[in-house]
Amino acid sequence: MFKSWIAEKDANSVTSSLRKSNLDKRLLELFPPSKQSADHFCKFFTEAGLKELADFLRVQQSLGTRKELQKELQERLDQNMPIKEIVAYVKEEMKRNQLQEPVVMGLLWTCLMNAVEWNKKEELVAEQALKHLKHYAPLLAVFSSQGQSELGLLLKVQDYCYDNIHFIKAFSKIVVLFYKADVLSEEAILKWYKEAHSAKGKSIFLEQMSKFVEWLQNAEEAEETWLAAFSLLSSSETVHRLLGLSLFQSVVSCTVQLLHLPLPPVQLPNRRAH
Repeated sequence: MFKSWIAEKDANSVTSSLRKSNLDKRLLELFPPSKQSADHFCKFFTEAGLKELADFLRVQQSLGTRKELQKELQERLDQNMPIKEIVAYVKEEMKRNQLQEPVVMGLLWTCLMNAVEWNKKEELVAEQALKHLKHYAPLLAVFSSQGQSELGLLLKVQDYCYDNIHFIKAFSKIVVLFYKADVLSEEAILKWYKEAHSAKGKSIFLEQMSKFVEWLQNAEEAEETWLAAFSLLSSSETVHRLLGLSLFQSVVSCTVQLLHLPLPPVQLPNRRAH
């Protein structure tokens, strides 16, 4: 039946009809109860030359899993459940449902922003958002171990701030907060700034981030220069031993200046590289 249907029309037409008739959620019922599993369904239809249906079921199940996880996450956030317990729950669900970290990061952001009734005044909502997100930054940090997760989060923040006009001026503040909290790395921020941003509010958000990005670039160059000079001189144990630590550091500083190289900033926020 499905072969004839797909041959007569196409796979997209078939899956669209299944959705409209709400049969997309009952596909497993085509088999006896003992064989109503996704694995059996996919194996059967793939071997029958109908891989399109197998792929369709996988997508539907993935969407269902995400919706269920989002619902459960929202309930836990609304109940102010401890972050450690939320982390444990999410990790277990990721393992059980084979969910990728970038997907989970997107769900976490959505749930966090849905968990608050935001102030309608622009001058107050930024402070409210920063307080809320600072509290949950450790939760996001657990699931930002991949560059794709970080970029996904940046795009989520960009889209949200653009779609919710009261948040437009809060964008850069949120990004800097996440940077300081080790949720976002400088590599991810620079990549977003240079090439990975979306078109939504592009000019506004790039302008907001320009000074911070400039600082990131200068700080990175200065730190690399400082470390290179320090490494060069510290390779001589004799020099280090004779001069003592304090004088040795002064020599390094003078060397950097004589070479006309920038000194590192006095204080750098925690900077994480993946």
